[in-house]
Amino acid sequence: MQQPIAILDSGVGGLTVVKEVMRQLPREKVIYFGDTARAPYGPRPAEEVMRFTREIVDYLIQYQPKMIVIACNTATAVALEDIRSRVNVPVVGVIHPGARAALGRTQNGWIGVIGTEGTIRSGAYEQVLKQLSPHVRVVSLACPAFVPLVEQGNFRSPETQATVEQGLASLRPYHFDTLILGCTHYPFLAETISEVTGQKVALISSADETAREISTILHDQSKLARGEEQPIHQFCCSGDAVLFQKIALQWLDEHIALNPVVWQVPRIGLT
Repeated sequence: MQQPIAILDSGVGGLTVVKEVMRQLPREKVIYFGDTARAPYGPRPAEEVMRFTREIVDYLIQYQPKMIVIACNTATAVALEDIRSRVNVPVVGVIHPGARAALGRTQNGWIGVIGTEGTIRSGAYEQVLKQLSPHVRVVSLACPAFVPLVEQGNFRSPETQATVEQGLASLRPYHFDTLILGCTHYPFLAETISEVTGQKVALISSADETAREISTILHDQSKLARGEEQPIHQFCCSGDAVLFQKIALQWLDEHIALNPVVWQVPRIGLT
């Protein structure tokens, strides 16, 4: 039986990572867990995010994944090292890949970071960016109103435009040429964000770089899927299954159109 790549997130945001994994590694089986009943994680205390992440990993381990991907920036900042100490498979987060991609893109050494309150409060992106490039200048901003828009499937509307404009207003004085979308929900709003920041600002989603890191690790460990077996992907959420499936189908589109898909709503996360 083909071992899956387990990907978890606070809600639908991690589907941005799933899409890149399916695009770059089409033979790989994915099992995804979106904790939609308890999203967003950003405003929650670190201890609570840690507990939620452990619960989801405990659930996913039953599927014997060959890798666990924490596709949530808040959970990556809080729980990555803890989860690595608890499991015997590689665990990948989304912060280091996103930081590396931003450093490779910036021309003037100014990088903006937007994320949830928890991610920005942790300072995780700034720490990693400074470790990799000590002279880089970083400006960070929490945008707590963005995740609820995405979880509601509200990607393009006058409300979305107004919320993004208001949320990014305090970044206007800064001259960054690269902006890290430090929450995997934010790529759903990338078109609107780009309209507000201007097309000269490069938007960095960690999804593409994370998928590359997944590929590299699995290749190095000789664990890439082989043969012509058609993967059966599995999607789980803890909240509104109808809304979750609607967003997943809209975002993933042709990436799952040709593959069997299993949809589940486990009991985890309902308390």
